[in-house]
Amino acid sequence: MTKARSPQRKNTSIIATLVTLVVVALVWLGQQFLAAPAVETPAPGPGSWYELYFTDPDTTANLKDPAGGVPAAVTASFAAAQRSLDVAVYEIDLPVYADALIQAQARGVRVRVVTDTDYRDERAAQALRTAGIPIVDDQRDPFMHNKFVVIDGSAVWTGSMNFTFNDAYRNNNNAILIRSTRLAENYTAQFEHMFTDRVFNQAAAVLNPAVNLSGTLVETSFSPAGNTAAKVVDVLNSAQTSVQFMAFAFTRADFTDVLLAKAQAGVSVRGVFERRQVEAGADSAWQALQAGGLDVRLDGNPYVLHHKVFIIDGQIVVLGSYNFSRNAEDYNDENLLIIHNAEIAAAFAQEWQKVWGRAEK
Repeated sequence: MTKARSPQRKNTSIIATLVTLVVVALVWLGQQFLAAPAVETPAPGPGSWYELYFTDPDTTANLKDPAGGVPAAVTASFAAAQRSLDVAVYEIDLPVYADALIQAQARGVRVRVVTDTDYRDERAAQALRTAGIPIVDDQRDPFMHNKFVVIDGSAVWTGSMNFTFNDAYRNNNNAILIRSTRLAENYTAQFEHMFTDRVFNQAAAVLNPAVNLSGTLVETSFSPAGNTAAKVVDVLNSAQTSVQFMAFAFTRADFTDVLLAKAQAGVSVRGVFERRQVEAGADSAWQALQAGGLDVRLDGNPYVLHHKVFIIDGQIVVLGSYNFSRNAEDYNDENLLIIHNAEIAAAFAQEWQKVWGRAEK
C-alpha cells in the first residue's frame, strides 16, 4: 500500500521545484547577458558612427611641403573637443598635432599625453610640455607603441598612424575615428593605466570586450598580457573564403601556421610584407608562406608600408598598432580592434588592392 503525500508536503515540493527552475533560468539569462556584446547606438555624426582614412603616399610623398590629409581630419576633431583629449602615441613630430593640442588646452580642454621614452624630447613634444600639457613616458626599453586618442570620453581615434610627418605623408597607414562611449571606456581605462598608474608592460582590463555599434560587432584587445594573439588566431581560423593582409612586421609562427592551413583548405590567402623588414632579416613568415606556395609580395613604397591589417572573408578587419610579432604580444604596449563590418572591410580591401598593385613578388 502506497502512503499518500500530505497536501502541505506536496505543495512544498512544488514550490521548491519552481524556485530551482527560476534560479536556473536567472543564471542562464545572466550568462547570456554577460556573453552578449554591449549594444550601443552612437550619436549621429558626419558620415556615420565611424570615419575611416588612409594616407596617400603616391600623391604626397614627393611634395616639398605637403599638408592636409589625415592630420587635417585628426586636428579638426581636436578642435571640436569640449572636455578632454587623452593622447597615447608612440611618436609626435608633426607641429600641426602639437598646435591643435595646445589650442585645445588654451580654450579649457584637459589635454594629457602618453608617449614612448625614445621620443619624449622631440620638438613637438617639447612644445606640449612648454605649454603645460602633462606628458608621461614609459621609461623602459620595450615600446609604448599605441596610437590612439580618446575625445571627450565618447570617441576614439586608433589605427597604425603615428603623429609624424613620415606616417602622414610618406608611409601607408590607416586611421579610424569611432564614436562610442563604451569603446572610449576601454581606451580610457588603458590610458589611465599608463598615465595615472604608470603601469606599462601589462594591459588594463577591457571593460567592454565586445561592443555592438548599430549592428557592427567591435572587439577590443590590448597587449601585453591581453591574450591578443589568441584572438587574432581565432578570427583567422574563422576564414572561409579569403584572407588578405598588409604587414609592417610579420614574424609570428602561429599566424603563419593558420594561414598555411587555411590555404591548404582552399582559402585564398594573399598578403604584402614591408620590404625593408624582410630584407633586414625579419623574414620567417615570408619564407614560410613562400615555401608553402602562397601568393605573397614585398611592398613597392620606397618609404614604409606601415599597416598592420588582416581582412577576412571581405567581412572582418583586424587593425591597430599591433604588429604581427612577439614584441607586440609580449613586450610593447599595443591596441587592436576586430571590426565585423562589410563596408569597412571593403574600404580596407580597396586600400589593400592599391598596395598589392605596387608590390613585387
